[in-house]
Amino acid sequence: MFFAAVLAGCATIPAQEMSDARQAIMAAETAGASARAPRALDHARELLEQAQIELAVRDYASARRSANASKEAAIQAREAADDMVRTPAVPPSPSSP
Repeated sequence: MFFAAVLAGCATIPAQEMSDARQAIMAAETAGASARAPRALDHARELLEQAQIELAVRDYASARRSANASKEAAIQAREAADDMVRTPAVPPSPSSP
């Protein structure tokens, strides 16, 4: 019975997970990740795109995993962008003549 409930939970459309991933990507973009952490943000976008493809072919379990991974990647991109803002670049010290 429990196993059937778990399978039923995985067979539903991962609408919330997809929405969460999109919101996390938007938050990362707002934090400046496009300029400060572009590779991390691109990775999050690629994972969301993969989730959308999986959703289109009704592979809901894979779509859920990809959407969750996209959200986590977007959070990491946002945190990386935030860290760069908080950590000012130190200019090189002038060399002695």
